[in-house]
Amino acid sequence: MTSTSTEQTAGTPVADRVIRITDAAYRIRHHIIDMGEVQGQGYVGQGLGAADILATVYGDQLTFRADDPHWDGRDRFLLSTGHYAIGHYAALAEAGIIPTEELATYGSDDSRLPMSGMATYTPGMEISGGSLGHGLGVAVGMALGLRLRSNPARVFNFLSDGELDEGSTWEAAMAANHHQLGNVVAMVDVNALQADGKTDTVLRIEPLVDKWEAFGWFTQRIDGNNTAALAAAFDEAARRAQPTGQPAVILCDTIVGRGVPLLENREKAHFMRIDENEWQICRDQLTSSHEGTDR
Repeated sequence: MTSTSTEQTAGTPVADRVIRITDAAYRIRHHIIDMGEVQGQGYVGQGLGAADILATVYGDQLTFRADDPHWDGRDRFLLSTGHYAIGHYAALAEAGIIPTEELATYGSDDSRLPMSGMATYTPGMEISGGSLGHGLGVAVGMALGLRLRSNPARVFNFLSDGELDEGSTWEAAMAANHHQLGNVVAMVDVNALQADGKTDTVLRIEPLVDKWEAFGWFTQRIDGNNTAALAAAFDEAARRAQPTGQPAVILCDTIVGRGVPLLENREKAHFMRIDENEWQICRDQLTSSHEGTDR
């Protein structure tokens, strides 16, 4: 039986956990760059920005069996933002759920790794993410079902800040509080960018903390590219988790393209087109950024 991330975490000093998460995030980012080069373009910036969140969830929090993705006792990770699949695939490979060498097929014909996540294709992909705004509603239904079956598993739902434009997201947030789904943890990638421009110019969503608290959620807001802060926030959410209780949300402020300055400063960052000669520059900058991390 393959060990789970929660088993690896038990009894491990926090500082050691943070180093392990940071190193995993670095490898996830490398995988993302390699996959992006296969297509020459894609949602590379979002994947890089979310890598620390994904590394923390899969490497430190989630209960799963890598050799049995459908194990009934697993925690469910729902990628509501299907276009972030490039980052999710990298995390699944890091977790041992899919082979690392399969990442080279990303977006290709007959690949199990399409550019937007689809549950029917990829082991470990719980839902097909999109249209946006549906993930939290699905999470509520799953969490209710798990509780009715006395299954202690938790449901982790990854959302983008752009999805907070969707009324269905807030209906689901209200339902989660009404049903006291303490087995739900939502994480929102607050990168301030969506397809049509900056989030606050498309539809203002602040004040986010006040809004989630008003909907009855235990709310934390952190630097989503700080692995120590992520570990602490998820630890607190886990400490409070119970089948019947307050749902938890972690608002993660992130930077699109994090770890690769060339891409952090790119003006058109939602769907990036990266020149052939830039991919190795991205790798070199990523390595330099990681080596300079105070871990």
